[in-house]
Amino acid sequence: MIRYYTADRLITGDRGRCIRYGGVLVDGELIRWVGPSHEVPWRLRRRSEHVDLGPLTLLPGLIDSHVHLALDGAPGAMDRMRSASPAELYALMLRNAGALLSAGVTTARDLGAPGSLGVRVRDAVRSGLAPGPALVVSGAPLTVPDGHCWFMGGAHVGEQALRQAVREQTGAGVDLIKVMATGGALTRGSALSEGQFTDRELAAVVDEAARAGVPVAAHAHGTAGIAASLRAGVHTIEHCSFLDPSGAIAPDPALVRRLAASGVHVCPTISERFTERWDRLAPGPLPALPTLYRQGVPIVAGTDAGTDGAPHHAYVQGLIGMARLGLPPAEILEAATSRAARALRVETLTGRIALGLRADLIAVEGDPLHDVSALRDLRLVVARGQAIRSPSRPPCPDESVQ
Repeated sequence: MIRYYTADRLITGDRGRCIRYGGVLVDGELIRWVGPSHEVPWRLRRRSEHVDLGPLTLLPGLIDSHVHLALDGAPGAMDRMRSASPAELYALMLRNAGALLSAGVTTARDLGAPGSLGVRVRDAVRSGLAPGPALVVSGAPLTVPDGHCWFMGGAHVGEQALRQAVREQTGAGVDLIKVMATGGALTRGSALSEGQFTDRELAAVVDEAARAGVPVAAHAHGTAGIAASLRAGVHTIEHCSFLDPSGAIAPDPALVRRLAASGVHVCPTISERFTERWDRLAPGPLPALPTLYRQGVPIVAGTDAGTDGAPHHAYVQGLIGMARLGLPPAEILEAATSRAARALRVETLTGRIALGLRADLIAVEGDPLHDVSALRDLRLVVARGQAIRSPSRPPCPDESVQ
């Protein structure tokens, strides 16, 4: 079926471009035409079903660059994951994928689940067996024995063992490799500020992944781990907290400049957990994000969804947290759409409303280029060309097209 969506505002994802009274023609899974509604070719328009969204804003579907589908987002999530069976985790991951989609997330990157569960869930969603965003998935994060998330099955010692692990994961069909360059908060006995691998080991992971044609995402809280990840040539750095040995957040100016010059994308994982603390007037130490943004480091939006206090349905709360930290709405929208697509290497598929890309769209009330909290007023989600009614809001009149 061919559908022609029109709205009073159309944000294309091209650096804040907004078309007044815009239209998008969707043919199957793909966008066939986009532009001012009065310019749509009649030969295309007459064959389509018109979906008039009226005063709503139409924009690209959102991208969460850092999720954990195998975690439920409530306190104690990691412990429950460790005690769950593979079948229970598979069901949970499918349910969490649906929660992301209901929040307007049409693409997500899952950065760590036990075994090959991520690949199974990705393929189930892709085949239409379950609703969810298009998924980019890693396997079990590479770590050290007793290191961060060792219980997911990715602990290895030495360069050769790490290379073999990369070969096994890419052979199983992962889209990228996740490596724990430092410790993490949710693993007992793991030190966030301390590195877990030598430079040679990290370089071996990146080299072996490159041989298979997949990128590497590095979890790095400590400054030393961030620097080591950058030297190794990883493609994205997750968290990038700049923790020093005392636990203080202390961005290193020279390292921040090197990050900006490298073009490596950083996902600072701002979530509902931070936003709620801020709104209670108890934010604690400020994240490194404002410093990174001011220095030109390319930022992408991701929430660490699934970890304690970061439920999958609350993606937009993370964007609101980025606004609380001083990022302008246009920057946040780019971090959540077109730039995130580039970081995930899916920019030829999604991230913008453009001819030939996948029809991943959302419609909201208000203008998110003025206030990103408008993204909470979700009225419509279109994923891979399929219109989906938002379950948390009454349908708009034209949602009857389903």
